[in-house]
Amino acid sequence: MQSENTTEMINKLEQWFTECESCVVAFSGGIDSSLVAFLARRFLGAENCLAVVGNSSSLKQRDFKGARVFAQQHDIPLEIVDTMEMDDPDYRGNPENRCFHCKSELFTQLETVRQRTGFNHILGGENLDDHSDYRPGLQAAAQFKVRGPLAECSINKDQLRDIARHFELECWEKPASPCLSSRVPYFNEITTEKLQQIEAGEDLLEKMGFPVSRVRHHTSYARIEVPAEQLSDLIQQESKLSESFQAIGFSRIEIDPEGFVSGKMNRALK
Repeated sequence: MQSENTTEMINKLEQWFTECESCVVAFSGGIDSSLVAFLARRFLGAENCLAVVGNSSSLKQRDFKGARVFAQQHDIPLEIVDTMEMDDPDYRGNPENRCFHCKSELFTQLETVRQRTGFNHILGGENLDDHSDYRPGLQAAAQFKVRGPLAECSINKDQLRDIARHFELECWEKPASPCLSSRVPYFNEITTEKLQQIEAGEDLLEKMGFPVSRVRHHTSYARIEVPAEQLSDLIQQESKLSESFQAIGFSRIEIDPEGFVSGKMNRALK
């Protein structure tokens, strides 16, 4: 049953989109941008919105395919652009503000799309909780005047999941899936090979019963994170895992005894 708070949030978002009038949505297939794309289609109509996916080696193929399926299921106009952040040495060098360079490339392409369509705004999936973490991509969003309806309506992650569940969106409980480059320690070079190895490792872990995981790429070896409650299950399969990860290209694996913590790489910045 829809709560009064959820009703208020949806009404607030409807008013926000009414004032927006038309938009291009930066769409990655994650829960945040999926909800924004869905609401844009619902409140503005297909003729006034366009979801755009930046096809990149740092985006999981599973998420890329999932974004296309989601758009088709909900009749959301979709366009795919190939982003070229890997051509940027400032991005490949993986500095503290790597995300700024990635988002700058994406928003440059989305601005071209916005100008071509004549739509009013570029929208992102930023929510209120994003302001409590280190997010250099938000600097790029500000530079390109990208708006975030969820954040502007003071909606956090738990609340947006409630809204997605109300609309029976299949992604409402989808785990967070940040870009693959976030698994590489800062100042270690980003390469296509590393990203492919990370994706292969996390796909393998999912097949083995670990849908939430992180494969941190430490040049030659992989450090694996799964939720703390699944650590004992992972340790039991360590021998099999080690063999499989060597086939992917890692010399060895380490299991993080702390377990999965989102944004763990950012600790190195403090």
